[in-house]
Amino acid sequence: MADNYVVIGSAESPYSVKVRSYFRYKGIPHEWQDRSQAAELFAKHARLPLVPLVVTPEDTGIQDSTPIIEAMETTFPEPGIHPPGRVARFVSALLEEFGDEWGNKWMFHMRWWREVDQLAVSRRFAASAPAEEREARAEAIRERMVPRVWFVGSNDLTAPQIEQSYADVVDILETHLSNHPYLFGARPAFADFGLWGQIYEAGRDPTAGAVLQGHPNVVAWTERMLQPTNDGDFEEWPALEPTLTPLLTDQVGAMFLPWSAANAQAIAEADDEFDVTLKDKRWTQKPQKYHARSLGVLRAKYAEVAADADLDAVLTATGCKEHLAA
Repeated sequence: MADNYVVIGSAESPYSVKVRSYFRYKGIPHEWQDRSQAAELFAKHARLPLVPLVVTPEDTGIQDSTPIIEAMETTFPEPGIHPPGRVARFVSALLEEFGDEWGNKWMFHMRWWREVDQLAVSRRFAASAPAEEREARAEAIRERMVPRVWFVGSNDLTAPQIEQSYADVVDILETHLSNHPYLFGARPAFADFGLWGQIYEAGRDPTAGAVLQGHPNVVAWTERMLQPTNDGDFEEWPALEPTLTPLLTDQVGAMFLPWSAANAQAIAEADDEFDVTLKDKRWTQKPQKYHARSLGVLRAKYAEVAADADLDAVLTATGCKEHLAA
């Protein structure tokens, strides 16, 4: 039996760095291993061919970044990552889901949509190969990954919406983070880990990284989250509301949740494709089963606190409630 946890992942994966950041913040004894160097251990414990994978000291494997963090919270509750109060705590969980499911569209689309990003990223992925094999390896990676943009709903119709969403979120966060080192105060919350992983990875690439220029507060936050620290308390919702509410209204309530609800309906009706109007623009893509399951989990979390009047007011005003209460 090992003494430490093993976190198997990739430095290029937003979900892997999300879990690594969490383990660092918590001070959980662990060893980080790149998947390419931990093939045997990964094969032993992985149920799915996806990173991150955490192997516990009891030799048990855990996959999927959100369940990993939730499992670790039961063993390592301090320092806590959930803001006090039902409003802040649920909003944090909602933004964590938003980062995981909608934020991944920004990162993956912008990483593989333009040639400049395709070349830069594929060469970075292939950097560990022998020098004489790097270009061939990079080209093979590029050929494999570019056709997969459809998986996040990226196509000629949706590309402008995805890129505008990313730019809008960065603008909103720049204002919010001017007065808060982390999303909910002086320490990272559940939401920070999910949202940060996508923006951090996007920011490493040419096109998405250029968008971050001129946003020093967001850049400082992405760097801070590599080794997050507990520098004080969470803030109360009234202090966060003025600059965090625009994120809920403009992005979560107007784009992420209506898209997620439409995707879930398409899965339920066994449709091959679905259309939904997001901020007066048509969005179309193939439905994704995992996203439908994660919406179900989010709705279950909401059902537990739906009676809270203050939370109801926030979710109603931001356009989120109608998609969560379904």
